Amino acid sequence: MLVKEILSSTDNPIFSFEFFPPKKNDDWDRLFRTISELIPFNPSYVSVTYGAGGSTRTRTHDLVTKIRKETGLTVVSHLTCICSTKDEISDILSTYENNGITNVLALRGDLPPGTTSYSEATKDFPHAIDLVRFIKTNFPSFGIGVAGFPEGHPQTPNRLDEITYLKEKVDAGADYIVTQLFFDNRDYFDFVARCALEGITVPIIPGIMPVTTKKGLIRMSELALGARIPAELLKEVIEAPDDQSVAEAGIRWATKQVRELIDHHIKGIHFYTLNHAEATRMIFNNIPEAKSKEQA
Repeated sequence: MLVKEILSSTDNPIFSFEFFPPKKNDDWDRLFRTISELIPFNPSYVSVTYGAGGSTRTRTHDLVTKIRKETGLTVVSHLTCICSTKDEISDILSTYENNGITNVLALRGDLPPGTTSYSEATKDFPHAIDLVRFIKTNFPSFGIGVAGFPEGHPQTPNRLDEITYLKEKVDAGADYIVTQLFFDNRDYFDFVARCALEGITVPIIPGIMPVTTKKGLIRMSELALGARIPAELLKEVIEAPDDQSVAEAGIRWATKQVRELIDHHIKGIHFYTLNHAEATRMIFNNIPEAKSKEQA
């Protein structure tokens, strides 16, 4: 089922989870234990990430196919076009199609190690919009998601240009937008309002990632450049005596975010799980809407 069909099939918010392919073979069983712990919450779909420059490409393809075959879940594969040719992307999409996978999140992607500039790394696809157009033209049956940045794209300081570029990707064929993580819902609501002013009408799915450790908070800031940590949350993390207390604070904060988002009738929420079930499971247990979905 295409994500756009899932989104249009219900008036209730949908929930989705994101995973990444393990680097070590021994971690695959652990990941599938995590997935099995989250399946009872009936995610509408799950997604699988790519490494920088497609560095985990083969593992991503293997994981996407394995999840699809072993769980029957709708799977969205991240697909980056940096350092890729049209023939390579076409081969990937053909393989997905043959395995019943017809949803992708179209991204330009990060620079691979050892590459100094995007101009050096881009070949047939200078930008994500070129990938969207290619998919729409050559694989029209695919569903296409794209990324959004509530606090601004780190490489596009001009916020007006940023929304214009996003509108162009939607016009090129993107069905929905999934946002980078954020910790202040006001940033998300403002982003949605600015998208509406630009004429963007596709669903904009907020991305949520709870803080679970002090080290993890630092790592989040590195991975999601531009992400702002509200002072209230930062104070709780700094003053927490241990990581268990940090996790409790992070889960409370994320739960509050999710409740407010649901109250504003958003179409769905995407959870960045970091391949761990506990924090996401605890957030679900705090949310009546999610628990009722589990029991449905």
